[in-house]
Amino acid sequence: MAAELKMDPQPVAALELLDSLVTSVFLLDRDLHITYLNAAAQTLLGLSPNQALGRRITDAVRGAESLLPLFERARQGSEGVLQRELAWPASGGVDRILDCAVTEVALGGDAHGLLLEIEDITQHRRLTRENALLAQLGGSRLMVRQLAHEIKNPLGGLRGAAQLLERELLDPALREYTRVIISEADRLTNLLDCMLGPGRAPAKQLVNVHELLERVYRLLRGEAAEEVAIERDYDPSLPAIEVDPNHIIQAMLNLGRNAIQALSSGQEASPRLTLRTRVASNVGIGGHRHRLVASIQFEDNGPGVPVDIRDTIFYPLVSGRSDGSGLGLGIAQDLVSRHGGLIEFDSAPGRTIFVIYLPMDSA
Repeated sequence: MAAELKMDPQPVAALELLDSLVTSVFLLDRDLHITYLNAAAQTLLGLSPNQALGRRITDAVRGAESLLPLFERARQGSEGVLQRELAWPASGGVDRILDCAVTEVALGGDAHGLLLEIEDITQHRRLTRENALLAQLGGSRLMVRQLAHEIKNPLGGLRGAAQLLERELLDPALREYTRVIISEADRLTNLLDCMLGPGRAPAKQLVNVHELLERVYRLLRGEAAEEVAIERDYDPSLPAIEVDPNHIIQAMLNLGRNAIQALSSGQEASPRLTLRTRVASNVGIGGHRHRLVASIQFEDNGPGVPVDIRDTIFYPLVSGRSDGSGLGLGIAQDLVSRHGGLIEFDSAPGRTIFVIYLPMDSA
């Protein structure tokens, strides 16, 4: 009678336990070859066991080179090492944010390996960031209302008084001064109107986002310096969405112009702006989860957003340029928010990306 094959129930139970975890787990040998990965790791990286097992992790997983310092530190010390908020390249132009822990473990006998644990905190970080952006938007609107109340009424009185004074002056040279007063009053009034944004509700219609982007592309191409390359990377599967074309074009223009101005410093050897579209699924915006969302991205290789203004960049009058008004991003955020959407950004020297998220549920 043939001998019956039996497996040790303890390792089998341990593997089933690891497969039930939401944290991604890899087991590597000393040469960083993958000997095991649980179900969460397969889902996170889109890998099957056949694609991963036996391969060096840097060959099997895109972006795993960033983990090499952690592996080396884990080999040298007896305790595990942790790297929080590691940017991990992903398809679609927006990096994942991961917490990674590496621990040296015994594999049996004298053999040792490395246990890699990865937790995807992209969604948690995005929700935290989203709440901060929405709080900024609310604070911006409150600030604008207060500024409008304190400044706009006196400006109207100042302009009216200058007009009355101009009628009484016979000397044309003196009238020139009243015209300066009137002109400056009008300029400040227009500035406040820009900060307030459009008062009417969006006139939504079903449009092709790529048609709007092409109009923005032509405008940006005419404004940008000749050495600035403007590339287009469109997802043809993106369906039509219901938006106010004028509002969204203005929001996209503000983002594109900011990128063009950042690239005009001349610090980059090959300045480049990429207009990109993608479809994102199961995205939460403002407490509402949307099945499908249009992701409209503006990526440039400029110097990046200054660190000291990243937390307040969507506030009115906050600008990273000495000649900037600080209104473009705040207005763009307000226009997109009127459509139930949101603008987010990620910035580092050499790569800055602003993303407009627009829900497509109604379409």
